[in-house]
Amino acid sequence: MYILTADYHTHTRYSHGKGTILGNVEAARKKGLKKIAITDHGFKHIGIGTAVSDLGKIREEITRLNQRFSDIEILMGIEANLIGMDGEIDIPQKHLNAFDIILMGFHKAVIPASFQDAWVLFARNALGKLGLVDRNTIRKANTQALICAINRYPIRILTHPGAKIDIDSRELAREAAKLDVALEINSSHGFMTVEYVKMALEEGASFVINSDAHTPDRVGDFKRGMEIANEAGVPPHRIINTKEAMEIQ
Repeated sequence: MYILTADYHTHTRYSHGKGTILGNVEAARKKGLKKIAITDHGFKHIGIGTAVSDLGKIREEITRLNQRFSDIEILMGIEANLIGMDGEIDIPQKHLNAFDIILMGFHKAVIPASFQDAWVLFARNALGKLGLVDRNTIRKANTQALICAINRYPIRILTHPGAKIDIDSRELAREAAKLDVALEINSSHGFMTVEYVKMALEEGASFVINSDAHTPDRVGDFKRGMEIANEAGVPPHRIINTKEAMEIQ
């Protein structure tokens, strides 16, 4: 079994989590974690996105807590959204340096970069699921959009790839491996699936097992993700938040 020492994907009331930053940190400390990232949703996530005006408050609180606790490192992060087929995400260039770690994933309830992006990313994907548009064409476009994003931005982790959008896991994993972008095995969604993980493993990808906690009691809950990784045969050193991998870093 894996020994995990960090949870890089947790949410708070600054988006649609139910707890506070302190609540998440205390939960992580109780479980013996050495790192936690606060990664609320990107600015253009409809209704629940982090407010740009809150960035200063979040940073101040994380700084205070890092000074208060010596047994854990707290990172200020964000779970950005893909909003354009050219790889655009919902974090403007001027705000990229505000974060210690950037995660990025695909979510449906976001404001797209343009009407054309809305058609391709959302409408065409929905029609594809109904068999009204060629799914292979859509899959290729989705995959290329994600590849463009990880080439354009300092993204460290791709969240739950395959959970909400059809992708070519092998092609995405191959590019992620080149760029040292970790693919998330999400303990809440159950993505990546065992099949996706096996393919990504063959392409040299690295992984991260996260809780995607929306309440403090779920922080550090890695059970489902560990089961997927174990079934897929992922060695501990290929998972960036295992004790073994973190000792190498």
